[in-house]
Amino acid sequence: LLAKALNCEKKKSTEPCNDCFSCDAVNQGTSLDIIEIDGASNRGIDEIRNLKEAAQVAASFSHYKIFIIDEVHMLTPPAFSALLKILEEPPSHVVFILATTDAHKIPATILSRVQRFDYKKLTPAQIVQKLTKIGALEEIKLEPKAALAIAYSAEGGMRDAESSLTKIIAFGEKTITQEHVSQILGIVPNDFHFSFFKNLINNNLQEALANIN
Repeated sequence: LLAKALNCEKKKSTEPCNDCFSCDAVNQGTSLDIIEIDGASNRGIDEIRNLKEAAQVAASFSHYKIFIIDEVHMLTPPAFSALLKILEEPPSHVVFILATTDAHKIPATILSRVQRFDYKKLTPAQIVQKLTKIGALEEIKLEPKAALAIAYSAEGGMRDAESSLTKIIAFGEKTITQEHVSQILGIVPNDFHFSFFKNLINNNLQEALANIN
C-alpha cells in the first residue's frame, strides 16, 4: 500500500488512485519496481550485495524503485552491515521498507537510519465488525458472542481471526454460536472465567475445582 501510494501517477493526497498504470501493476502483482524479499530465506551477505547492485539501476516505469524486506530481523550480522552502507547513502530513486515483528532484534545502527512506524493491534470491536461483514458476504449467521469470542482469541490479529472463522465455517454450520467457537477452537467460554473467579472470591473451593475440571 505504501509502495503503491509512493509511485501513484495521479494521486491528489496520500491515497493511491488505483487507476493509473503504476497502481494497476501493483494490484496485478506485475510491478517491476517493487521487489519483495523474504529476509528469513535470503538472510546472507551475498543476497544483500545483490540487492545493492539492483538498487543502483533506476526504476523501470515508476518514480521509485522500492525494496520491501520482510522479516528483516532474520538477516545475519554481516548482511546487516552490508545493508547499513546503502541505508547511509541510498540512491535518490530507491526506497527501502523493512518489516519485522521483532524490532528489538534490529541493530541500533539500522534503527537510527530509518523512520520507524509501530502498528497497533486491532481492538476486539474492530475485528468483530470485519468478521460480521465477512459472515454476511458468506451468507453465514455469526452470533455476536461468537464473533467476540473469535476476536478475543485472535489477540488483535485480523489474519488470525479470519483464519479461525474459516476453520469454523468449514464445519458447515450456517449459524455460528459461541458454543461452536469454543468447541472448534478449544476456547474456554468467558462464562467459566466469571464463575471461577466468583467462586474464588466467595471461598467456594469445591465449586472452583469443578470449574477447573
